Amino acid sequence: MTLMERLNSDMKTAMKNKDKTKLSVIRMVRSSLKNEEIKLNRPLTEEDALNVISRELKQQKDSLNEFEQADRKDLAEKARADIAVLQEYLPEPLTEEEVRGIVREAIQESGATSKADMGQVMKIVIPRVKGRADGKMVNRLVQEALQ
Repeated sequence: MTLMERLNSDMKTAMKNKDKTKLSVIRMVRSSLKNEEIKLNRPLTEEDALNVISRELKQQKDSLNEFEQADRKDLAEKARADIAVLQEYLPEPLTEEEVRGIVREAIQESGATSKADMGQVMKIVIPRVKGRADGKMVNRLVQEALQ
């Protein structure tokens, strides 16, 4: 089942169950996917769709951070619920140890020796962890490994 088929099926289920949170998130994601399809002027691949969902998840996490800083508990709770729904559609996230292993492999492949070579390492690591690891964590682990 493709991601779009799963979204459509889950949307119908959410309507039947009157799950307003899940329904609104799925509608937002479908809208974002449609906008991306129009922007690219071609049907989306599964990877494109995962990128869109990852982007939406990052926006929700940023919003959650802002809401918590502003002490808006009501909006923070909504953002947490939206994040939980979005995470259902992403692949299983990598653990920090798994990312460390990928970083070590990338350093060996690129022959990097110092922080000046960080760009080369990131070019190798990012495609391998796309949608499955937080970019900030990847950046931190690459910096630690290149010290």
